[in-house]
Amino acid sequence: MKFNEFNLSADLLAEVDKAGFVEASPIQEQTIPLALEGKDVIGQAQTGTGKTAAFGLPTLEKIRTEEATIQALVIAPTRELAVQSQEELFRFGRSKGVKVRSVYGGSSIEKQIKALKSGAHIVVGTPGRLLDLIKRKALKLQDIETLILDEADEMLNMGFLEDIEAIISRVPENRQTLLFSATMPDAIKRIGVQFMKEPEHVKIAAKELTTELVDQYYIRVKEQEKFDTMTRLMDVDQPELSIVFGRTKRRVDELTRGLKIRGFRAEGIHGDLDQNKRLRVLRDFKNGNLDVLVATDVAARGLDISGVTHVYNYDIPQDPESYVHRIGRTGRAGKSGQSITFVSPNEMGYLQIIENLTKKRMKGLKPASAEEAFQAKKQVALKKIERDFANEEIRSNFEKFGKDARQLASEFSPEELAMYILSLTVQDPDSLPEVEIAREKPLPFKPSGGGFGGKGKGGRRGDDRRDRDRRRDNRRGERRDDFKKGSRKNDRFEKEKRYRKDNKKPRNTSSEKKTGFVIRNKGDK
Repeated sequence: MKFNEFNLSADLLAEVDKAGFVEASPIQEQTIPLALEGKDVIGQAQTGTGKTAAFGLPTLEKIRTEEATIQALVIAPTRELAVQSQEELFRFGRSKGVKVRSVYGGSSIEKQIKALKSGAHIVVGTPGRLLDLIKRKALKLQDIETLILDEADEMLNMGFLEDIEAIISRVPENRQTLLFSATMPDAIKRIGVQFMKEPEHVKIAAKELTTELVDQYYIRVKEQEKFDTMTRLMDVDQPELSIVFGRTKRRVDELTRGLKIRGFRAEGIHGDLDQNKRLRVLRDFKNGNLDVLVATDVAARGLDISGVTHVYNYDIPQDPESYVHRIGRTGRAGKSGQSITFVSPNEMGYLQIIENLTKKRMKGLKPASAEEAFQAKKQVALKKIERDFANEEIRSNFEKFGKDARQLASEFSPEELAMYILSLTVQDPDSLPEVEIAREKPLPFKPSGGGFGGKGKGGRRGDDRRDRDRRRDNRRGERRDDFKKGSRKNDRFEKEKRYRKDNKKPRNTSSEKKTGFVIRNKGDK
């Protein structure tokens, strides 16, 4: 369904057209008509499916800009998502003159109060900061007509349930409520029953959770080899924009430092980063001043950055739904993307859990060699030289070095000079600086249990031979393989048992208890 088929005003459609949107996504196609009718909606959809436009366009449609009141409230789990939603709502409502403000922790509350006083039709904020502003009487909710809860399950996971309920209780009851969540735990259902009026349910089927535009791969690799494996692959892939996901804040900091050492333009974001720096990093990434963004799951939720071609999961997520959120950063707006997940041998069970959720099998990739990475970097250097020689502005500077160049040409062959230039541009793989990434506590072991096993090229075994033997023996009621009769471990166990029986010592005497020594007779050995 096309956006111009919705009952939207010309101002909104003009901004939608400017943004390059033509076809509505499934969540937009199902939600927008219901929301325009004024119905409450519970939408189950992942991040990156177009939820902001799904709730934003009908909300903007109902805003009366001639009234200087707050008419809509959006509650989001993180600062990043609040800022992201505010920017998108502002963009869509610009022609109509809608004022959108965002409020969140980590920034000056005085500045945010001042911004609210200057006027707002829509406020987007995190639960804690919204509640703080309400208690200070700086945020007035009596004119709210539309309430939106975005990523409700994430807010519950972060412990915001009481704050959310406190905010909702202060909003007029005759409002419209739109709730979006990736999952539907009981607590979310209770919110629907308690605070919503006969809500319509919109659900994106599991088969639509991951887009066909994202090619999903995994590489089985030891923990201590992950960083070199990833950077070699990045050298071969040459992504335009990429996001690297780490499990912890420390991991993000170490990966960012390591990537910079290896020559990548990289910066990281996580919960401990100053808000101004976070916004600066995201702006630089959007504008192409950075090649790689390193992030934790929470810090990257809701990011909507066009042009991301690759997602690298340095650490496999423990929560399979986080994987869906991660790879949703690429393969957007009709463009293809790739996701590569690095999996240590004891984490293969988590890979299968992810595949079961997404209903899609990842393809095994062979790690790129140091030589392949070196050859790829040489090709990049050669193409850059060709581009520079075709650039008249760059060539105009050549004359400054004419005399020196002629002297060099008289002393060295053209081939020697070209090799020297390339050696300055491309780092020898044998001279790469060492990067040490601290080992993280491994995820709890989960048996892989078969799944998408198989031995074909690029595939993987569902279980190793040892696991198959163990299960077969358990079915027969026999002991586990380590203690089968005749096994080396069992033989050693039996010998030790016989030795202890044959050499049984008498119980300690009182002198032994006191001194720790055994008093032996002369005949004792």
